[in-house]
Amino acid sequence: MNLQTGTYYWPTTFENPPSYPMLEEEIDCDVLIIGGGSSGAQSAYYLADKQLDVVVVEKNTVGSGSTSANTAIIQYSGEKLFTDLINTFGEEYIGRHLELCRTAIDEIEVASKNASIDYEFTRRDTLYFASYHEDVARLKKEYELLKKHQFDLSFLTENEIKQMYPFGKEAAIYSYNDAEINPFKFTHSLFDYSSKKGVRIFENTEVNGYHYDEMKKKMIIQTKTGHQIHAKRVIFAAGYEGIDIKKEKKASFVSTYTVTTNPVEDFSSWHKRTLIWETARPYVYIRTTADNRIIVGGLDESTNFPEVRDSKLMHKKDLLIEEFNKLFPDIKVKPDYYLTAFYGGMVDGLPIIGKYPEYPNSYFLFGFGDNGTVYSQMLAKIIAEEIVEGHSADMELYLQDRPLLEK
Repeated sequence: MNLQTGTYYWPTTFENPPSYPMLEEEIDCDVLIIGGGSSGAQSAYYLADKQLDVVVVEKNTVGSGSTSANTAIIQYSGEKLFTDLINTFGEEYIGRHLELCRTAIDEIEVASKNASIDYEFTRRDTLYFASYHEDVARLKKEYELLKKHQFDLSFLTENEIKQMYPFGKEAAIYSYNDAEINPFKFTHSLFDYSSKKGVRIFENTEVNGYHYDEMKKKMIIQTKTGHQIHAKRVIFAAGYEGIDIKKEKKASFVSTYTVTTNPVEDFSSWHKRTLIWETARPYVYIRTTADNRIIVGGLDESTNFPEVRDSKLMHKKDLLIEEFNKLFPDIKVKPDYYLTAFYGGMVDGLPIIGKYPEYPNSYFLFGFGDNGTVYSQMLAKIIAEEIVEGHSADMELYLQDRPLLEK
């Protein structure tokens, strides 16, 4: 899958990251994790101290795939409103999902304290504003649901928004204690932590074959260089490229665009450097970075063709800067980095742990969605619980054939 094109900011923030050898022998392990991106790192993190022999393989280098294009806004809310998700799954179901998302954010913060590589975890509030008048009632309903589930947030009026920002919107949800991270450092940090706990990590090790040995009760993974890995369990944490291995009918893709600006000196007009996004579809979202840059992303397109996606990059780059200037005309910026990438989600609004008959003893971690880092943290923990303890009470919430609300 041709995932992305452009210039990448995150790798420039960590010039000499840890590196790992290529696999050059046949090995056995308890758990094999396929994928050296953030979801693979999150899976390794949860298994690192469980007295299991864990191996990770990455076909290129750690963090070189979608991780380098991830904007790493850490929120519990996603593109699909929770009030809409309740119509599909029911309130009890989505209430548990909300709780798991909130816990995942807390555990990303805990991991930042456990690991030795600083991945710039910073708590940020979020402004989610109504782009149009007709969105206000839906936004108010969403606020009331989240308040019912004890989330810390406020509903702002137009006057209140104008007092905090140089722009006015009719209404907004203001959420407290979301976060932002550096996804490239995050991935390296969790792998570094896991490696020091005994997890074996191999870069430049591409797998190209899988079969189940019924006698040994193991998955046999073939590498492109002709070596085999015998694993009792396999976690396919290859991000969007996992779809190349196993098609998932609920997955859908669009093309998205991102600009990272030059460093900015004065954020005085930007209340607490909040994360910002909107109800419009396609939407625009904004965050800042540890070195005072601004990331503006969104303006998604429905095309699935890389050449069409790429042809629009320069125009979308200019449009994203224009959208930022509409909100913050006093902050002068220019694009230092810009890229376009495929962005995946699930049609019903929840991420998936795929357990398929043709891949025995295996899990596909499909943490797709606009808060995919949070989803992947949550799913990695659930998978680890089932591997270690034999059962996770939350597993069935995210299986590909999860129960829907009976109409």
